[in-house]
Parts: sequence; structure tokens; C-alpha cells
Amino acid sequence: MSFAGVLGLFRSKPRQPVGSDGRMALADHFRELRARLLKVALVLILGIVVAWFFYEWLFDLLYSPYERASEILAAEGVNSRGVIGGIGNPLLLRLKICALASVVVLSPFWLYQIWAFIVPGMHSNERRWTKLFAVVAGPLFLAGVATAYYVLPKGIEVLIGFTPGTLQSLVDFGDYFRFLTRMMLVFGVAFEIPLFVVLLNLAGVLSGRSLGAHRPWIVLGTFVFAAVATPSTDPFSMIMLALPMTLLFLISEVVARTVDRRRAKQLAEGGHHDEDDDEMSSLDYEHDATDYRRSSLDPSED
Repeated sequence: MSFAGVLGLFRSKPRQPVGSDGRMALADHFRELRARLLKVALVLILGIVVAWFFYEWLFDLLYSPYERASEILAAEGVNSRGVIGGIGNPLLLRLKICALASVVVLSPFWLYQIWAFIVPGMHSNERRWTKLFAVVAGPLFLAGVATAYYVLPKGIEVLIGFTPGTLQSLVDFGDYFRFLTRMMLVFGVAFEIPLFVVLLNLAGVLSGRSLGAHRPWIVLGTFVFAAVATPSTDPFSMIMLALPMTLLFLISEVVARTVDRRRAKQLAEGGHHDEDDDEMSSLDYEHDATDYRRSSLDPSED
């Protein structure tokens, strides 16, 4: 394959003409998805390469929660130390740590790619909100990861604390890393859930009033989700996940009610400003195939 052919894989501009109704061919939708996935993969690989040079610092950062927990446990008479077995595991571990750092640090980019693929299917009044979400999504994910990092020592302390006093706890670093990764990703993804709630409201699937009516059950479900999702199973980690999720949900409910009031006001004034159903929307901040895309999920088309 020529160099131009390789570059073509990263272009999402439709090859077939966009129809008079503003729709793009299914093959072009898949071509755009492939281009965005390739961009994400390339950027993440570059992130791994950069993280490779900061491995020692990253290792100390990720190992610090266990060290803090083990110091507290040592004062209580519980001995624990980390080990790593196998010949190739140290190299594999280094790659995993660099990959995790790349995914976390570059989360604003790959989350933006997700939004950029979805946003052009919405009308301009809805895109005004989703542009804000594209900015908020990355910091929210990082906030979830930071929260998980903060509660990790307590979770580790609780779990290793069950070790009998006559035994020594040997923690395989590979198991510890899997535990840490799951904890961080669960917290990061959980912090994104309120964004999806607001998106469903913008799409007309959920109203702020229905969110308020089901608020007690949603809060209860949040705590149940936190109890099941957190790998540490200790109540401290569960609460540290459930409380921020509950707060973010309440904020999303306020946003949903605000959007609903604006829609009702527009309808009452007879000045509904939504675009015509056949009007094609575009991303103002990106000049690629998304300028031509049109939502195939527009409910008015049913």
C-alpha cells in the first residue's frame, strides 16, 4: 500500500455524494468510524512511547498506594510486601503501565473522538450543549481516576488487613496492577454517566421531571452500582464512588430541567428554533466528514 493509501485510512470524507436528504452512505459512516479509531490508536501508541521514558516515575506513582497501605498495616502487625514473578513479566508490566498512563492522560482526546462521531447527528441547538460536554468529559474522567487513586490505600488496607498474624502477605504486582486498573477505570467511567443522562435528555428520551420522580430509586441504584463495581468491596471505596456520582446526577437533573424549561418556553412563544428535519448539521470546530453527516436516528423520520 502506498503512503497516500495509508493516509487515506485516516480520512473520513465520504466517497459517495451526500444525498439530497443530507444522508451519508452506510459505507462512509463505517469509513469515518475506522478513521477515528485509527487516530485514537495512533495517538495512544505515541502516548505509550512517551510514557516509556517516564516509567520509573509512573511506577513509583502507581506503587505508592500499596506502600502507604503496607506502612499502616505494618504498624498493626500485618506484614506485606510486593513481588513479581516470571522472566518476561517485568517487561510486560512496563508496557501495561505505559499503556495505562497513555489511556488516562489522553482520555480527553479519545473521549472527544467519541463525541465528534455522535455530535453531527444532532441539530445546532443540541450541539451547543455537546460542545460543552466534549470539554467536560475528559476532566470528569480524570477526576474519577484521581478519586480512585485517593481511595486505593484504604481499600488495600482493608483487604490485606484480613491476613492472619502468623502469615505474611505476598502481593503479586501483576494482581495489584489489575486491581488498580479496574478501580481507576470503574471510577473514570462512572463519572461519565451523568453526561449520558444529559444526552438522553437532549435526545428527548428522558425529561428532567421523570428524573426527579425516580430520584430515590436512582440514588439507591447508584449505591448498589458502587458496591458491585468497586473491586475492593470495602464501604469506604463504595461511598467515595457513590457520593460523587449522586452529586453529578443531581447536577445533570438540574441541567435537564433547564433544557426542558427552555424547550417549553420556545414552544409557548411559537418560536421553536430547531432546525428542519432535513437540515444537515456540522461540527464547527472540525473540518472533515462530520461536516456532511446526518443523523439516521432522527425521530421525525420514523
